[in-house]
Amino acid sequence: MNFNFTEEQNMLRDTVRSFVDKEIMPYIADWDRQGQFDPNIYNKLANLGLMGVCIPEEYGGSGMDYNALAIVCEELERGDTAFRTAVSVHTGLNSMTLLQWGNEEQKQKYLTPQAKGNKIGAFGLTEPGAGSDVAALQSTAVKDGDHYILNGSKTWISLCDVADHFLVFAYTEKSKKHHGISAFIVERTWDGFSSKAIKGKHGIRSGNTGEIFFDNVRVPAENLLGEEGEGFKIAMSALDNGRFTVAAGAVGQIMACIESSVKYCHERETFGKSIGRHQLVQQMIAKMEAGLQMSRLLVYRAGELKNEGKRNTRETSLAKWQACDFANKAADDAMQIHGAYGYSDEYPVERYLRNSKAPVIYEGTREIHTVMQAEYVLGYRTDKPLNKMLPAWNPDKELV
Repeated sequence: MNFNFTEEQNMLRDTVRSFVDKEIMPYIADWDRQGQFDPNIYNKLANLGLMGVCIPEEYGGSGMDYNALAIVCEELERGDTAFRTAVSVHTGLNSMTLLQWGNEEQKQKYLTPQAKGNKIGAFGLTEPGAGSDVAALQSTAVKDGDHYILNGSKTWISLCDVADHFLVFAYTEKSKKHHGISAFIVERTWDGFSSKAIKGKHGIRSGNTGEIFFDNVRVPAENLLGEEGEGFKIAMSALDNGRFTVAAGAVGQIMACIESSVKYCHERETFGKSIGRHQLVQQMIAKMEAGLQMSRLLVYRAGELKNEGKRNTRETSLAKWQACDFANKAADDAMQIHGAYGYSDEYPVERYLRNSKAPVIYEGTREIHTVMQAEYVLGYRTDKPLNKMLPAWNPDKELV
């Protein structure tokens, strides 16, 4: 494994970091206090080619590799989790799933405008009574001629009020349980679709999150993604991509915690010396650094497997679990280093701590990933290549 970034990847990191420093850092504290969502950020991300960074150029993307997506997510979450979340959902959960499972007509109609950033994609799997237990979902899609009639609701949907296209999962045959779930591409403008934002969130306050509702929405049969009954496989493969971006974002949050803590350590003195000279503070800083390096290695290992076109469910699960736990701990320690000031929004670390909790829960809770990893080790779980894998990365800068 090559641990060196290419010149192109270094330029990408510099570009995103400069964008975050200029377009997010000066405003994020106020946006967070006010619970303000600024959709103009996504137009700016699109202008930089970041909404389809790992999508092939033939479909409107930038044509970079999957670790380029990790770089984007790292740097965006260094600014705030809300903006990494938008790329995770739009690119990781939606666009990469269309790239993997969509037919050519669907890619031209939906993937291309999304990769260009002209349209925004979102993902609808979670329901009020169906989170980790996907088979408990209640949404249904009943075939009616050349359409499906979609009914139900989804919750905790990022970009619920701004996305143009949604990947939605519903039962087409309830009796088959997991094998009766199908996936559909749904457009916001269709009759019977509505959305509602969730207010009062603990963290990620500058992100748009909420519920979406389907009341006899007529979905054209050509908007079925894959085949009937493949929805569960499609959802799980989508989560491999989404979890990868969440893990990469957690690396960025650890970076932010280190940067803020180091700065404060050099500013604050106690007992006649910089607090960075106290060994227990150094211990917290050292743990942050260890978490950063270990998490980054796990993330980029999963990214390399994606680049090779190989199944990476196990590796991505481990990266997501560990990176998010490390980020949560780093944020907690960063607040401790800041003392009483850390409890105030005068400093960013209280926002980091609030934001760090959600990734430990969504896209597979800490407990789900713990069970997954144990079952791999015990031999109870094995992964086979899917009939449709994410395209491998070609060193000639094309996805094949």
